[in-house]
Amino acid sequence: MQYTAGTGRTAAALATVLAAAALMTGCTPTGDGGGAAAPSAPTGASRPAEPSATGGDKGGTTNGGASGGSTGGASPSASGGTSSGGGSSSGGTGDATKKPCTVDDIKVSEGHQADVRPSGTGTGAAVVSVTNTSKAPCKVYGYPTVAAAGNGSPEKNKPLATTHTGPDAANVVLAPGARAWTKLTFVQVQGEADGYCESGATPGSYPTVVIGVLGAGKHQIAMDDGVFAFCDDKVTVTAWSSAKPS
Repeated sequence: MQYTAGTGRTAAALATVLAAAALMTGCTPTGDGGGAAAPSAPTGASRPAEPSATGGDKGGTTNGGASGGSTGGASPSASGGTSSGGGSSSGGTGDATKKPCTVDDIKVSEGHQADVRPSGTGTGAAVVSVTNTSKAPCKVYGYPTVAAAGNGSPEKNKPLATTHTGPDAANVVLAPGARAWTKLTFVQVQGEADGYCESGATPGSYPTVVIGVLGAGKHQIAMDDGVFAFCDDKVTVTAWSSAKPS
């Protein structure tokens, strides 16, 4: 009986020890060095976005605000203005230099004997200039027309058969006070006194001629010495030029 009772107490004591050990096992922390385990990061959590090296969103700054401003704005130019593109850098007069001279803008000079002219006793060749008398630039272009003025009267014009010679016509822009030139070469009168024409025609003698300037009307002029004397009602003309012909 004693053996049986002792065995029961021993079994009860053993059960108690095992229960205590199980309880202690459930309370023992895990992890290295016996310290508290670090909580794991929640899955799916996002970290704050870091600013990019180029300034991040539009309007952001780089390196502490060195660049500033929105990337969509106009960038200032080196001179302090806003760059707009397509602007002119010449600062020229624009369309003013393309305006044709009008009849009120110019004055045509008298005819002057040219240094180089056909041999004979008539006019031979004359140099004529047109001057811009206005206060703005304008242009002359093309070739002049020439008509003999019968008795010096423009209404009795006799248009001369005209031949063009020399460099091709080009626009000549005249600043106020500037000149353009043309040279008129006639069929020369030969001989003395009234002279004669090699063609057999009768020489013509006219106190004035009428010079036509394209876009700028007709202008009656005289020779600075004598009259216009030539044969065959013909003339050869150069285009208006900024260089005075000889």
